Amino acid sequence: MKIIEVSDYNEMSQKAAEIVAEQIKEKPDTILALNVGSTPMGLYSLLIDYYKRGELDFSQVRTFNIDEYVGLPEDNPQSYHYLMHKQLFSQINMDPDNINIPKGYTEDPDAAAEDYERKIKKSKGIDLLIMGIGVNGHIGFNEPDDHFSDDTHVVELQENTRIVNARFFDSVDHVPTKAVTMGIGTIMRAKKILLIVSGKNKHEALMNCIYGDVKPSVPVSILKFHPNVTMIVDNEAFYG
Repeated sequence: MKIIEVSDYNEMSQKAAEIVAEQIKEKPDTILALNVGSTPMGLYSLLIDYYKRGELDFSQVRTFNIDEYVGLPEDNPQSYHYLMHKQLFSQINMDPDNINIPKGYTEDPDAAAEDYERKIKKSKGIDLLIMGIGVNGHIGFNEPDDHFSDDTHVVELQENTRIVNARFFDSVDHVPTKAVTMGIGTIMRAKKILLIVSGKNKHEALMNCIYGDVKPSVPVSILKFHPNVTMIVDNEAFYG
């Protein structure tokens, strides 16, 4: 695991953008796994800037989003479909056919999760997976548990996760109780992983990842077993 310490959120975003840009330049048909949240917004903004300056071409890039809420229509402003298009896809030259996001607004989310996993496995493999971590150590929406999940699946969101995410909703009562997420196995099958971590509230989860035991109660700890992880961490997250 390679750890890059940076001073603040802006430097974290810049370092991450450089890594993603280099990946796309080296392999124009790169398959990226992406997530939604406050952490990657700076990264996405910089990727848009690269595109607008003519420095990056996304026309061959394929994406698989890591997760999506269950029960929110795709046009809901808090759905990850909506946010990914708003924050990134609508501002670069992505081919819509190359964008993949789990279906959470469906009568059978379990079947949708299985279909999504099959699609990932039929691809050439995720070249670079980009994600943050939750305050409780979750990655994607893989919450602390008594076992590590494997494939894409439906998960019950813990109350702490819903409370943290309530800042994006009118109240915690409006935060969905379930999500579709890539499983730990799906994440670990990515060829490279870029973990970006910012803020004091991530310090405990980060320390448990770096220095603690590998255990399903700290999902992010599994990354110790991945052969190619780069972690970009700002001072607040690293030193608390």
